[in-house]
Amino acid sequence: MKQPDVRVGVLTEKEIRFDLYGDFFVRGQDKKFSGKYTADLSGNMIVLYQEQIEILSAKEISFIPSDLEIESFLLHEVVIGINFHWQKKENQRFRGELSLIIEEDKITAVNILPLEDYLTSVISSEMSPNSSLELMKAHAIVSRGWLLAQLAKKKTYTNTMIENSAGDEVIRWYDREDHKNYDFCADDHCQRYQGITKIINDHASKAICDTYGLFLTYNEKICDTRYSKSCGGVSEEFESCWEDTPHKYLSPIVDYKFELDGYDVDLTKETSAEKWIQSSPHAFCNTTDKKILSQVLVDFDRDTNDFFRWKVEYTQEEIAVLINNKSGFDFGDIFDLIPVKRGASSRLVKLKIIGSKKALTIGKELEIRKVLSKTHLYSSAFIVQKENIINGVPQKFILLGAGWGHGVGLCQIGAAVMGEKGYTFDEILKHYFRGATIQKGYE
Repeated sequence: MKQPDVRVGVLTEKEIRFDLYGDFFVRGQDKKFSGKYTADLSGNMIVLYQEQIEILSAKEISFIPSDLEIESFLLHEVVIGINFHWQKKENQRFRGELSLIIEEDKITAVNILPLEDYLTSVISSEMSPNSSLELMKAHAIVSRGWLLAQLAKKKTYTNTMIENSAGDEVIRWYDREDHKNYDFCADDHCQRYQGITKIINDHASKAICDTYGLFLTYNEKICDTRYSKSCGGVSEEFESCWEDTPHKYLSPIVDYKFELDGYDVDLTKETSAEKWIQSSPHAFCNTTDKKILSQVLVDFDRDTNDFFRWKVEYTQEEIAVLINNKSGFDFGDIFDLIPVKRGASSRLVKLKIIGSKKALTIGKELEIRKVLSKTHLYSSAFIVQKENIINGVPQKFILLGAGWGHGVGLCQIGAAVMGEKGYTFDEILKHYFRGATIQKGYE
């Protein structure tokens, strides 16, 4: 096995503006390309302009750097945090090849580069470059394994959203975005990738170098190593979020150095889940240490402080409009939100919505988060409180929740705390991925 190249879709627009720094070549062209360019779509052709003068047109244009380490390119107004509360645009700089392709009457900018170079950016984009070296090493191995597992899965499996509708029940689960013309997108739907835009310090580079080619395996297969911001104290099972295929190395674990006294951690039970969510148990990810949080919560994430335990409030009008719009069904007034099934971390896998006009059970966890928020709820680990009930209609809904993200696999904030406490990268990985082993896949 040799190090693969990855194709990353960064930006899709009608018009793309970009700057080439250094010397780039285009297949079939004798000249070197450098400077500021604009690409527009004309019919089924991409038209390239420099200083408003047409340079060339083709169905696909690839700019190949003469030196991978020196040349770079800048893409203008890249959208980050798509459909999340921090969505915004920024200019981003990349190394590697830039390929412009046509997708559904728009142009997509695709960055093609070696997997290890891509990982260096992912580690810096997902976390602060000031993160502990052990955390970065652990995350490098996790991100590499996820990439390799997805590349392998893509060869045999293409569906990333499964729907099972049966009258009064709609169950959907979403995996990474499925991309026909490239391997991954650059946003959180795959892994957050921002090229060399973010400062990459010695820790990020050293973490990749020290773990070069390493990933986790279980029964001689590459582990599909998942991660999220905060598990909330107990990690979730794979099948609560995606297909009903258990992965032993993604079994739930208590995110602490020993089992907790005073808690029934069978959080599939409603009484246990209620107590858990309304309390603040010991957990690696239960921290308010700003130094540690700054390692994981990069700039736009830091607006959120209540990730371990959180509260969201809706009026009747707000929640009715939200659910009706996001689900596509007219529920009328919302009478109740009833837990039907919880996963091991207390995250809801199925939720029944009862309205004056309709009742429907929805799942899995991300579908629940989508329907109950303009973007996404922090997690589906929540309990529901109703207030000011008039003629059977609650005038206010309060959601009390735990954790941030799906909660499967590595808990980023918990791992950051472990790194600060002196745990080594392999101890961090053994904690979150029970039974998995570290293997070197390529030199």
